[in-house]
Amino acid sequence: MQHYIRYGIIILFSALLFLPFLGGVHLFDWDEINFAECAREMIVTGDYLRPQIDFMPFWEKPPFFIWMQVAAMKMVGIGAYAARLPNAIVGILTLIAVYHTGKKIMNEKIGQWWVLMFAASWLPHLYFKSGIIDPTFNLFIFLSFVQVHLLRSSPTPWRNAMFAGLFLGIAAITKGPAAILIAMLSLGVYILVNRGLNGYKAKHLLLLSVMAAVPALTWIAVTMGVHGATYGSWFLNEFVTYQIRLFSTEDSDHGGPFIYHFIVLLAGCFPASIFLFQYIDRRHDSKKMPHDFTKWMWILFWVVLILFSIVKTKIVHYSSLCYFPLTYLAALQLYRMSNEGKRIQNSVKYMLVGIGTILGLVIGALPLVGIYKAELTPYIADKFAVANLRANVQWSIAESAWGLLYVVGIWVAVIMIRTNFKKGMAILCAVQIVMIQVAILHFTPKVEAYSQRAAIEYFESLADKDVYVHPLGYKSYANLFYTNKRPYTSKEYQGMRTDKDGRQTPEPNQHWLLYGKTDKPTYFISKINDSIKYSQMPELEMTSSKNGFVFYRKK
Repeated sequence: MQHYIRYGIIILFSALLFLPFLGGVHLFDWDEINFAECAREMIVTGDYLRPQIDFMPFWEKPPFFIWMQVAAMKMVGIGAYAARLPNAIVGILTLIAVYHTGKKIMNEKIGQWWVLMFAASWLPHLYFKSGIIDPTFNLFIFLSFVQVHLLRSSPTPWRNAMFAGLFLGIAAITKGPAAILIAMLSLGVYILVNRGLNGYKAKHLLLLSVMAAVPALTWIAVTMGVHGATYGSWFLNEFVTYQIRLFSTEDSDHGGPFIYHFIVLLAGCFPASIFLFQYIDRRHDSKKMPHDFTKWMWILFWVVLILFSIVKTKIVHYSSLCYFPLTYLAALQLYRMSNEGKRIQNSVKYMLVGIGTILGLVIGALPLVGIYKAELTPYIADKFAVANLRANVQWSIAESAWGLLYVVGIWVAVIMIRTNFKKGMAILCAVQIVMIQVAILHFTPKVEAYSQRAAIEYFESLADKDVYVHPLGYKSYANLFYTNKRPYTSKEYQGMRTDKDGRQTPEPNQHWLLYGKTDKPTYFISKINDSIKYSQMPELEMTSSKNGFVFYRKK
């Protein structure tokens, strides 16, 4: 009975963290609105096999997560809450999974520390309140690795191999072939480290491979059966080509240095990331330590980190799969310190205080930027950023106290850790969880008011109207989702964009929208940086502007 109570407490705890207030702020361009719009268009068209954007083929992502959003939208209605609900549920499942895994591979205390590290670290927590694909993708990859670990000594290896492959296959139709690449590279590193399969059998790995292919092959076969072999093969070819290009070139202006993801994980996964710097004296490691699972987690961590450091496109969530091994390895250190008498290193304490203080200063500086924006804008060269800061957002000096309280909380926790480790860690986790909620509920809506709210409100003012609304000079999906756009009827609307490699991609025919004889009233939006160019066009009439966005109507 006590066993079920613990699981119930984790479910209640995670539900309270992840389910409330999901729709409290608009979806953010691009990724959140991108996937939500794919789900909305599936519902509008009734075509649940092929993702679409603006009712044109969208081959950048496979459909599994979008199907989850479709289910949520059908349950609670189309909107931000439904778009983020799948990841909130995935968050609950993730905390159950890490607790159960820690308990199974070693003991319950490892599982408890693991849950706390996931819930109390910035990005691992925040991502469960988002509408992006990665939390779901990461969970299925992790579950596959757990089954592979169990496979070697399991009395039912065929079952473990089957589930490992199935989870890996679902991950592949959630985000793409990166799942297979990560698994293959990790297995290769494992074989090199152990100088062989280390007890794994080729027949089980073969079954795993076959099962991994089942979800993708099923989706492809059904899509080709419904939409025709010609269209299906073309869609698949474009999907694979895009994935290759994503790995080999900078996409969407998201470049960065090699150490980009190292910095993201260090700051974004605070405080779990800091405990990776805790020295482990291997000569005195307990024989009860789960060495093989720990080895898998280290391999997964370094494979993902190095792979996406090499990849040209640098986006924060590309390294988010590292959250699982990172929080596990942190939990392992915390267990050693709390139960085996290991002393926390001075360097770890200094890093907790140092990085915590920096984060607190950033939090405390946010209200000051809003209050003293007039004094800051002369030093900002970007016209759009300056105009963003003109948004009417109310700040007070008192709000900077959140940053101060955060710093004080971190310092108190670290001081307490020196005398009473468990109480100090309890304070640290409590401070983190409270401040993450403050960031989500208090600061994020104000930041969104600067970055995009003027544009979103403009789109919402045109919702359900029979019009065209098109961004000029920048890319957005918000004009589709927040106007509740219906399928286009004019053949002239769909155009083709040719990239530098000569490949053509369907997109709205901007030339026709600007200069052609459109069949509906047509509205446009641009950023203030491009306003002179578009305001001088005789075809357009500027109607208003707000916080860096300029709005036009076609004459």
